[in-house]
Amino acid sequence: MPLKFDLLVIGGGSGGLAAAQRAAEYGASVAVFEPKPLGGTCVNAGCVPKKVMWSTAALAHGLADASGYGFDLESWRHDWGAIKTRRDAYIARLNSIYAKNIEAKGVTHITENGSFTGPHAITAGGKTYQGKHIVIATGGYPARPEIPGAEHGITSDGFFELDERPARVAVVGGGYVAVELAGMFNALGSEVSIFVRYNGVLRNFDDMIRQELGDALAKDGIALVTEAIPSKAGIEPGGLFLETSDGRVFNDFDCLLWAVGRNPNTRHLGLDKAGVDVDGEGFVLVDDFQNTGAEHIYAIGDVTGRVSLTPVAIAAGRFLADRLFDNQPDRHLNYSNIATVVFSHPPIGAVGLTEAEARAEYGDIVRVYHSAFMPMYYAVLQSKGRAAMKLITAGKHEKVVGVHVIGDGADEMMQGFSVAIGMGATKDDFDNTVAIHPTSAEELVTMR
Repeated sequence: MPLKFDLLVIGGGSGGLAAAQRAAEYGASVAVFEPKPLGGTCVNAGCVPKKVMWSTAALAHGLADASGYGFDLESWRHDWGAIKTRRDAYIARLNSIYAKNIEAKGVTHITENGSFTGPHAITAGGKTYQGKHIVIATGGYPARPEIPGAEHGITSDGFFELDERPARVAVVGGGYVAVELAGMFNALGSEVSIFVRYNGVLRNFDDMIRQELGDALAKDGIALVTEAIPSKAGIEPGGLFLETSDGRVFNDFDCLLWAVGRNPNTRHLGLDKAGVDVDGEGFVLVDDFQNTGAEHIYAIGDVTGRVSLTPVAIAAGRFLADRLFDNQPDRHLNYSNIATVVFSHPPIGAVGLTEAEARAEYGDIVRVYHSAFMPMYYAVLQSKGRAAMKLITAGKHEKVVGVHVIGDGADEMMQGFSVAIGMGATKDDFDNTVAIHPTSAEELVTMR
């Protein structure tokens, strides 16, 4: 006889666990299929270890600035292996905490991969499980280019497996992951080159952000190679090499890191047996309520190819459980105005529309406010940092439809402004807010 549950969740990452725990709180019987350590990409090879390494890199920048503040630091040396050991121990503790939390809520953890054998049936480890509702939350994995020699490079997963810092690094890609990992390598002493397919990094961000970040990368000594489409990689006596489609060859690298996107974990789920449709890249197709085309089967998080951020997956999972098990039929996630941060150096924060998006949507009723300045932190330093901000409004009452910031503290200030934009704040609301001084954030409420 099959084992029966109210909810089966395939995937023990942030979204899957959020849905499972919220459903269990409502009294549902829940099982989660996950053979790997709990927490998914975010905890094990994503935002959590990344933030540890970003903090490490930020501290390195601070040490470089220390003499300007009167500290006598003749030299410093970073032990990559030491932070890796501490970081991995922290992640192991988080894995254990996740396991204890779901156990405490009565969620059954099945340490096997699950796959569909029918619209309500999942098979794992030789057993069959039936669920009134089934959630697909299997996330994704880092992509590699389909070129000769791609196996000689690592992905973001491999970054967190490195036991020592490579001296010379090639990062291929222009998105979050490429920019963030390149900055970490650079701050800790590696010589870094970023290879991008187009004319710059972070293509989907506001043009101001892209320009400012490009300048910051150059200031830090990170080489940006544009219009570089990889065609071949390999090993030579001097190290790794990368060849681009226009015949350029770059060599003598100690590490080649692919940051060229992510693929969905859907290949071995047997989705066809459940009638679940995917797009051309394998991402599960869902509507605004996370419904797939198959009744009682849902998908959340990165596997859907929508906004691939951990808090988005968590919110989608919780809202779905609210709808299914707490009689909230209209409960669903609004995917607009979701704030995001890039942990570059300096960090970037953004919420709402870019200037180009705003002009395309609202036309001539858009107004844009700018500010660029040197944060006070750099006043006593020879090396001068920079912050830049953009506020975008639309309509007669100047509703704020976009906020974009690059500079120290952008990562922490953006959360509050995302609340304001979500509530429909106007430029007058910003102007009538008393500033906190001296801060960078005050610029957003004093722009004219």
